[in-house]
Amino acid sequence: MTELPRYEYVKLADAIAADIASGKLPQGAALPGERAMTDLYRVSIGTVRRAIVELRKRGLVATLPAKGTYVIGMPESDGGAPTEDGSNA
Repeated sequence: MTELPRYEYVKLADAIAADIASGKLPQGAALPGERAMTDLYRVSIGTVRRAIVELRKRGLVATLPAKGTYVIGMPESDGGAPTEDGSNA
């Protein structure tokens, strides 16, 4: 079965999440500004904004008005590790 194409904002969110997981963007680090991210990733401002919303939904970043967007969490694993009750999450 072929994989469905992913939206650009999801690809961007995944790339930023990978940077967070690798430690390139540690907890407390500020993400570049929206305009800087458009140049850095060569995407539209709308794509950047949707990616940030996606990262907030994942619990990885928080945006403070007039301050910026900061890393607040680490990505969870894909369910390979068992939970306390022994089941896989």
